[in-house]
Amino acid sequence: MATATAHAPRTALPGFLGFLRRPAVGKLVLLAVAAAVLVPLADSRWASGSWPGALTVDLTEPLGRASTWIIDNRDSHPLFLYFFGHVSNAVVLAVRAVYLVLLAAGWAGVTAAAALVAWRVAGVRLALGTAAAVLTCGLLGMWVPTMQTLALMVVAVLASVALGALLGLAAGLSDRTYRALRPVLDTMQVLPAFAYLLPVVLVFGIGVPAAVLATVVYAAPPMARLTALGLRGADAGVMEAVESLGTTARQRLFTARLPLARKELLLGLNQTIMMALSMAVIASVIGAGGLGDRVYQALASVDVGAALAAGIPIVLLAVVLDRVTGAAGAEGSAASTGEGSEGTGSRWTGRTGRTGWVLAAVAALAVAVAGRLAGRLDWPETWIVNIAEPVNRAVDWMTDHLYSGVPYVGGTADWAAHFTTGVLNPVRDGLQWLPWWAVLLTVAALAWLIGTWRTALTAVLAMAAIGVLGVWQPSLDTLSQVLAAVAVTLVLGFGTAVAAARSERCERLLRPVLDVFQTMPQFVYLIPVVALFGVGRAPAVAAAVVYALPAVVRITTQGLRTVDPAAMESSRSMGATGWQQLRQVQLPLARPALLLAVNQGVVLVLAVVIIGGLVGGGALGYDVVFGLAQGDLATGLVAGAAIVCLGLMLDRVTQPTRRRTKKGA
Repeated sequence: MATATAHAPRTALPGFLGFLRRPAVGKLVLLAVAAAVLVPLADSRWASGSWPGALTVDLTEPLGRASTWIIDNRDSHPLFLYFFGHVSNAVVLAVRAVYLVLLAAGWAGVTAAAALVAWRVAGVRLALGTAAAVLTCGLLGMWVPTMQTLALMVVAVLASVALGALLGLAAGLSDRTYRALRPVLDTMQVLPAFAYLLPVVLVFGIGVPAAVLATVVYAAPPMARLTALGLRGADAGVMEAVESLGTTARQRLFTARLPLARKELLLGLNQTIMMALSMAVIASVIGAGGLGDRVYQALASVDVGAALAAGIPIVLLAVVLDRVTGAAGAEGSAASTGEGSEGTGSRWTGRTGRTGWVLAAVAALAVAVAGRLAGRLDWPETWIVNIAEPVNRAVDWMTDHLYSGVPYVGGTADWAAHFTTGVLNPVRDGLQWLPWWAVLLTVAALAWLIGTWRTALTAVLAMAAIGVLGVWQPSLDTLSQVLAAVAVTLVLGFGTAVAAARSERCERLLRPVLDVFQTMPQFVYLIPVVALFGVGRAPAVAAAVVYALPAVVRITTQGLRTVDPAAMESSRSMGATGWQQLRQVQLPLARPALLLAVNQGVVLVLAVVIIGGLVGGGALGYDVVFGLAQGDLATGLVAGAAIVCLGLMLDRVTQPTRRRTKKGA
């Protein structure tokens, strides 16, 4: 017994040393040592508590001077007269030309053209759905606003695709350009849509040019990313075979790289269209007009019926465009790989495909001419169905019966109040109570544990930049809303994804719901939450949860379903229960997908929490809205920069970084 006792410390020491050798423990120990040295120095110099004023840079005066100079010279300086002025005029002329073409085609011509394009791309079923969606826009009395939004969309998408394709082409063919563009595209990906608005408004003023250019800047990165991905991922064997034939670089690009990247290019087009529609709706705040303007005006007057009447066409447009471009991508992929040479593939290649498109164009033109000769260009007033009044009556009923006073469970207003006082306020107060250096240490620890020291350094610098900008307190308020929304999103998303991964019937039932939610622009989510919860921070969080939930559910479900079947079978043969399989096999093996779901949930939640400034979300979202409304560049631009830094920090904290390993390690 004595011998065993004597050897106990000798046995425990290697175990303790092994514990210290773990990468995570080693990182935390190094961070603790650095904190023990640096924190007392920082505390003695700047004290604890909120971000020290000595480390703050006041940008109000220089940004105010810049804003004043731009406003004073916008109509006289050569830069505005001979560059920005021509750009603005070109945008206005392009949008107006498309709008006039749509009006000249009339409702019958536009419906026929949309249905025929859908038929050529994906068949009769989608053609009928497209025609029904377009006609519904007219039935709701939103034909003219829909055409305004569609005209802006056409111009913005064409410009976004051209710009994105050029950037993607440069990045796909040059490693140096790819490395230079990657951080720019990363930043643009985490930058919420609202942050794009103020700079373009300052240069171009309120109106269509600012809305189109903000949309182009927002929607071009997906096209650039996917173009570069497709070009860089071209099959090496095919490229070697083409090069061995003595082809030039230009010939290799047009005969091999671009055809091989067709699937990625069409996916980039799909993503660009969806982001352009989302931004075109948000840009109604700066005078884009169309459906977004109707939604914005209805939200301002809390007219849920009018907001829904304008919101439904937005959703229908999004679903139709998503389905048509998605089908085009699938067909294009089949054609490029040689599959489906008969049937569907013939729509893309050969004489039959070209003839079919010519016949479709002739048919659409014939319908448009017939409608014009019959004097039926405008949507008939007698065909409009007014849903605003019954919807508002239903909202009034919900307000009277569900908003508050429901026995035992309370009402939606009570839930919002309890969530605010029980979750949002404590989280915000806790973050704002923490010393500034404690927040930076926490960010460093989380980022270093999930990535590398470069990841941690980027996250800490981004968080510190928020303090330097002088918006530490409102940024922590926004962060508290993001954390609360992400927690709710992950609980609901992971639970739903587990059910969908275990039951094919559950997944089939969820698929159309997730499709609709995933294609809805961010602005539309504010309509139901305002009706149910009123205004405040809780409605902004609720809208963010609904917006981010589909992506979390889809990614998590896919990750759980793609777990190695052999591992599942092995655990089942050992008598593991369903819960044990989930906890010990599926979740560990699906860890990359789960982390990606968390990352995407955080980015999407942040985007809507900022827009929540329109419905009382406060914090940085309110500063951006105030800056836009008042033309206050200092307030709006500083808040926008803080949003970028906050998004960059959250992205780095939740995005695992692949570490380079030595060969043979």
